[in-house]
Amino acid sequence: MSTTKWIIDPTHSEVSFKVKHLVISTVTGQFKEFEGNAESTSDDFVGATVSFTADINSIDTNQKDRDNHLKSADFFDAANHPKLTYAGKITNDGGDYKLVGDLTLRETTKNIEFDVDFGGVAGDPYGQIKAGFEIEGKINRKEFGLSWSAVTEAGSIVVSDQVRLILSVQLVKQA
Repeated sequence: MSTTKWIIDPTHSEVSFKVKHLVISTVTGQFKEFEGNAESTSDDFVGATVSFTADINSIDTNQKDRDNHLKSADFFDAANHPKLTYAGKITNDGGDYKLVGDLTLRETTKNIEFDVDFGGVAGDPYGQIKAGFEIEGKINRKEFGLSWSAVTEAGSIVVSDQVRLILSVQLVKQA
């Protein structure tokens, strides 16, 4: 059976995260620079292998000081650990797609499972074949060494340990 390679179309994809701030609201950020691919032997992508990399220095929360703090040693330590990487496989158990694999941040690797909504495959007006996915999962940031923490005078946690990762990805089939 032949293998088809697909690459992320960065102009039609986004990689974001959400984290609770002061337990009362949510801050959203994005990685603006990323790349990835999938290799599949079937049109439904079951069994496809996936690899992904995001550039930590491309983090953007719409607030420069916060972005710089996130890039610092308190969080991602971008100077020493410039990439987030993921390698996994797409599964389908009873109609529920999952992406199961290893996420690496700050030289720490953990097996992470993401929920996947496979949107299907379609041709675009330029003759390219594309596949769409909505991918979501959660991690505990402290398990990856992103350990900065603070508590307000009233006892509220400034930044939650739990981080939601949300990816809207469009892949382009390679010839």
